[in-house]
Amino acid sequence: MLREIKDGYVKAERHNGVMTVEFHHPQSNSLPGPLLEALTSEIHSAGHDHDIHVIVLRSAGDRAFCAGASFEELLAIETAEQGLQFFSGFAHLINEMRKCPKMIIVRIQGRCVGGGVGIAAAADYAIAAEGADVKLSELAIGIGPFVVGPAVERKIGLANFSSLAIDSTMWRDAEWARRRGLYAELHSHVTEMDESINRLAGQLAHSSPDAMLQLKQCLWKGTEHWDHLLLERAAMSGRLVLSPFTKTAIQKFKKK
Repeated sequence: MLREIKDGYVKAERHNGVMTVEFHHPQSNSLPGPLLEALTSEIHSAGHDHDIHVIVLRSAGDRAFCAGASFEELLAIETAEQGLQFFSGFAHLINEMRKCPKMIIVRIQGRCVGGGVGIAAAADYAIAAEGADVKLSELAIGIGPFVVGPAVERKIGLANFSSLAIDSTMWRDAEWARRRGLYAELHSHVTEMDESINRLAGQLAHSSPDAMLQLKQCLWKGTEHWDHLLLERAAMSGRLVLSPFTKTAIQKFKKK
């Protein structure tokens, strides 16, 4: 199934109990609102499809995995309500991945920024290739990694999350991310990464659905309040994005 979105798409394909969900946007796989909504919808549908046992989430191309929020949409936000609506898209996606009754493997072939780091952290199992460096750049543009923060902190711990959030212009390499638990595996080449993904997806596709569901529930225990927490965080970002500092900073980032 292909959902075409302005300048991008979300595509879902099934094979032997595995649903592969791919997203694409020409601006380094950034995530405008309609693309976030389509991704969330596909994860929800796959999670409630009895013929699907595991989900592989990936982006198109061979460079950036995800550049995070769409600068064009951020600049177009004029009210706190619009800001809440936009950042709620990230909240809904992370919560859908968290509550999805199927295991989600995320394939990370390139750099992750902001919301991309959040997607990696919300994975049940993230597999990456060399070059999948990470950065939380939100503070540099006057916001903060508020929505993705709980997922990232859960995966790599408060100290490591703080380092990423505070030093917001510094890239951490893929090995840094693997050592801190953001990535479960890191491979030297994309072919090796894909072989590992296919192996694990095939294995999970033949595992007990009930056992996997109960394991996932155990792994995510203590996050039940995120339905409210992430929306509160979205409102924080939605207010901050209106500031003159943020508008100016985003314009500067766009020119780089």
